[in-house]
Amino acid sequence: MVEFSVWDISRNLLFAARWTLVLSAIAMLGGATVAFTLLVLRLVNYGLINKAIIIFVELFQGTPLLMQLFLCYFGLALIGVETSVWLSASFALILYTAAYLCEIWMGCVRSVPKGQWFAGQSLGLTFTQQLKFIVFPQVYRLAVAPTVGFLVQVIKATALTSVIGFVELTKAGTMISNVTFKPFLVFSFVALIYFMICFPLSWFATSLELRFARAVR
Repeated sequence: MVEFSVWDISRNLLFAARWTLVLSAIAMLGGATVAFTLLVLRLVNYGLINKAIIIFVELFQGTPLLMQLFLCYFGLALIGVETSVWLSASFALILYTAAYLCEIWMGCVRSVPKGQWFAGQSLGLTFTQQLKFIVFPQVYRLAVAPTVGFLVQVIKATALTSVIGFVELTKAGTMISNVTFKPFLVFSFVALIYFMICFPLSWFATSLELRFARAVR
């Protein structure tokens, strides 16, 4: 058994937590980019493309993230694509995030009354102009809170990347627990760090939702 002080444990876990944050940022930025592209393509509503996007969303929402990580890590290697833990974890989380954000944002778009689309058409606005000047300004206000709320889910979902060897907060906790034989203490710190990261975001998402709700009244 290796003797670790409380300071040693907390310091090493905080060091690992930065990789949790980096991976979460990659997942959100990459996922948001893909999701926005898919959203626009769905709004254009080309038959086959729209169906393909719906299948993509249903596939990633209907299967466990753990399985998606395994497929990205082991599946890519089987078809001859050189991969790494970083690449596999990022790729899987980007696709997972994109599927959920696309559906969240599509729901926000559907909440815009159809009459406003028709009003834009009657003013001679093109489809792009309708999105830019009528739809997206309203969607932004509706989408910010659930998007920030989903970020909390992404941060917690990064814990699953430990199963393919990505050393983030949960994996670091497991490694430290194995050498110190203090699982309760170690994972108490792990849970506390997750809470310190996620609670401010949850509070921020709730406050945004309340603020926008008051602004609409």
